[in-house]
Amino acid sequence: MIQALKKSFKYSVPVLFGYIPLGFAFGILLASKGYGPEWALLMSIIIFSGTGQYLIVSLLAAGATIPHVILITFLLHFRYFFYGLSLIDKYHKIGKTKPYLIFGITDETYAILSTETPPEGISRGAFYTAVTFLDQCYWIVGSVLGAFAGGMFTFSTKGIEFVMTALFSVLVVEQWKAHKNHIPALLGFIIPILSLIILGSEHFLIPALLAVSVVLICLRPVFEKEERL
Repeated sequence: MIQALKKSFKYSVPVLFGYIPLGFAFGILLASKGYGPEWALLMSIIIFSGTGQYLIVSLLAAGATIPHVILITFLLHFRYFFYGLSLIDKYHKIGKTKPYLIFGITDETYAILSTETPPEGISRGAFYTAVTFLDQCYWIVGSVLGAFAGGMFTFSTKGIEFVMTALFSVLVVEQWKAHKNHIPALLGFIIPILSLIILGSEHFLIPALLAVSVVLICLRPVFEKEERL
């Protein structure tokens, strides 16, 4: 496993430079709401989702109920359902680490695993596990350091949540370049915009997520057929 970590490190470097500052910003935000480094560590180990952790802190601080938090978090992460579908072949017969790989998938980890091939001398399972583990370690380190800093110094957290939007923007550009079929991405833009126009900013999110999910599920056979051509 040590060899796999060494050879997989270079593939995870872009995530390293993204997760450390993003996790640091999350830790600062968490500390500003009265939660210490132990909470940053616990959330980053158990939840391990940048968008999810940012969202949960914001919702709880706003007084949202637990059922509401669970529902919004589930819908926000429903995109992982589609990640899982595209990784079925890659994760087939992967071994004992498969549950961890399913748990540890993130947008950034998915971007690596869906485009890179294992280095010579490293099995698929070892490579996927090493990348996933390294990415989670980066996030844990960043969030814990941020929580420590947030508890020691006073920071203005105004607009800090935008870091996730910035990261998503970079990922969208990379995925756009990596795939020839841009219809799913366009649907991801158009449907939320229509939902926003029709329902307004306070009520558009859940219907938009559901609509995108239903449309992509219905069109999945068409996309798979095009990939085989």
